[in-house]
Amino acid sequence: MSVLSHPRVAAFVARRLQSVMPEMLAKQSGGVNPRDRMPEYATERRELVIPVAPPVPAVVHRPAGATERPGVHINLHGGGFILGQTEADDALCRVIAVEAGVIVIDVDYAVAPQHPFPTPPRQTYEIVQWVAAHADEQGWDAARITVGGQSAGGALVAAACRQALQDGGPAIRLQILHYPPLDLTVPTNQKHSPLAKPLLRPWMGEVFDSAYVPDRGQRASPLVSPAAIGETADLTGIAPAVVIAAGDDILHDEDVRYARRLADVGALVELIELPGADHAYDSVDDERSREMYSRIAGHVRAVHADSADEQPDR
Repeated sequence: MSVLSHPRVAAFVARRLQSVMPEMLAKQSGGVNPRDRMPEYATERRELVIPVAPPVPAVVHRPAGATERPGVHINLHGGGFILGQTEADDALCRVIAVEAGVIVIDVDYAVAPQHPFPTPPRQTYEIVQWVAAHADEQGWDAARITVGGQSAGGALVAAACRQALQDGGPAIRLQILHYPPLDLTVPTNQKHSPLAKPLLRPWMGEVFDSAYVPDRGQRASPLVSPAAIGETADLTGIAPAVVIAAGDDILHDEDVRYARRLADVGALVELIELPGADHAYDSVDDERSREMYSRIAGHVRAVHADSADEQPDR
């Protein structure tokens, strides 16, 4: 490990990345605004501030022609636990909203180093609780909640579902874990990819992990590393999951390992392995991302339809 693993250095570098990464990501995408991707998927959108601690800005996507009280899907973006990416998942959210017929809440959760662990996972769980408690006033169905996230957002989704399991609710019908980091007990330079230069480099992992969880002793927490080798708690009753592991991603093995843990308690809906895909493949490959977004939407649609059939007539 290098000096980047020192919490103060990692926090400094993370703040610098927060200032320069938006421009770098825009160049990587060829200057295409995420809101301009997949324009055939159109939604009614409104802004919302969810009053948790700290408050969370969000964009609410509602499909045209939605039923009076559709189900609701909560989305958490990626960004190494340090980047707020308000519109990075805009296309994904619109695809899910339109194809699954649900409201999608795209949340811009608190990030490190300003808000290190345990604030983000606690906040994420509070968001789920708020969505369940305020369904009537917001116009969605509290009995039909699903959650999903990409990269760091997927890790926070896993943490929220773990807290819901521990606390007995709210009921989460499905969790979508899209190439998430699920084992911070293993340094990034010990995680391997078939690629000579995978997207996630060792220096990035040092900065992300040390800014997010500066106390190394906390990295074995099940809210941080649910796929750690030493994490063996019973997951019976946790929200059913779809786990998506990119084959060339350095996080592939831990994603598969967690999927197997979920399968052991009957909570794995599907493990999707994507050969030839690296971390965040969907930010640069519209053809493949369109296919995967539609597949995710299919899972959300199926569970929301099943849940609706279980509800009494309103």
